[in-house]
Amino acid sequence: MATKTNSTAENISATAKKTAQPPKYNVIMHNDDYTTMEFVIETLQSVFHKNPTEATHLMLTIHQKGNAICGCYSYEIAETKIAQAHKLANAAGHPLRCSMDRI
Repeated sequence: MATKTNSTAENISATAKKTAQPPKYNVIMHNDDYTTMEFVIETLQSVFHKNPTEATHLMLTIHQKGNAICGCYSYEIAETKIAQAHKLANAAGHPLRCSMDRI
């Protein structure tokens, strides 16, 4: 009869060590002189799911400091959020720009 050298707990522990969390990315919205404050608030609410108070606070931060972090996501989700924001901005004729930065 053969004996097991690894217990189930050891296998789970080894698997957990091999599985690392994917890197996270901050999505950053940048200020410009043409996009309206109302449109920025609407975009923050619809794309980034911010409530009206959070969206207004972020919009003011973007306006005053030049940019602000809208959220922290995995690469694919960050990329999708940026594409959604750019699509809304293009459709409305605004030059709104978002970018992402790895944490």
